[in-house]
This record gives sequence, C-alpha cells and structure tokens, in this order.
Amino acid sequence: MRIRAKGNRDTKPALNMASMIDATFLLLSYFLFTTAVGRNENRLSPNITADKTSAGAKASDFQPQVVEVVSTADGAAYRLGERVFRDRDSLTKALESLEKSAGLFIRVSPGPTVGFATAAVQAGRDAGFEQVTYVPAR
Repeated sequence: MRIRAKGNRDTKPALNMASMIDATFLLLSYFLFTTAVGRNENRLSPNITADKTSAGAKASDFQPQVVEVVSTADGAAYRLGERVFRDRDSLTKALESLEKSAGLFIRVSPGPTVGFATAAVQAGRDAGFEQVTYVPAR
C-alpha cells in the first residue's frame, strides 16, 4: 500500500478508514457469534459421579456392568460376564437382577446388526436401567 499526498507536499497523508472499520466489525461479530452459540462444557452433566459419603468400597463398585454384543459361529449373541444369551427376553431377565444405580454399558463389536445392538439397549431400559451407554468396540 503506497500512501501519497496529492498535490502539495505540506499536506498530511490520508488513510481510508472504511475498510479498517469493516474488518473490525466483522471480527467483533465473529467472536460474539461463536462464543454465544455453543453450550459450555462446564454445564454438561457427567454420567459418573463420586460417592463421598461412604468410607469403604465394595468390589462391585469397581466392576462395570457391561453387556457385549458379539458375533459367534451360531450368529449374534449377548454376553454378560461368562453367560451368553441368544434373545432379548432372556437378557432382560438377567439384567433385572443387577444393581440399577451403577448404569449399564453396551459394547458392540463389529459384526452384529444394528437391530441386535439396539435390542440390547432396549433390554437395559426394560430391565430398569436409567443410564444405558452405547460403547463401540475398538
């Protein structure tokens, strides 16, 4: 950008401030819109909470309740610990005996259909779990 005085050398050079004001307004509006639109992460509620009222912990406090949806030679199956279930109703009956406050994780390995995986999530809901978390296997 070359700044030149027109005519007489005694006059001061003039800058066009319109483009500077436009750029400043665009930056200001960009920062205002991007900070106000997104939900702050500190307002999100976590699924895991610490119980600080009890001094002792049981072994079951550290064991997650995980239902694995896997492919076997006989087709897709639900695995809860060492037990294997072939249908949703038998899985729901087994889940009803578990502790509900800890939540339930559904880990789906590659292979089973989406319908079979969603049936596992529904079985957890039918068994009374409020927190059912879907976790894809790596």
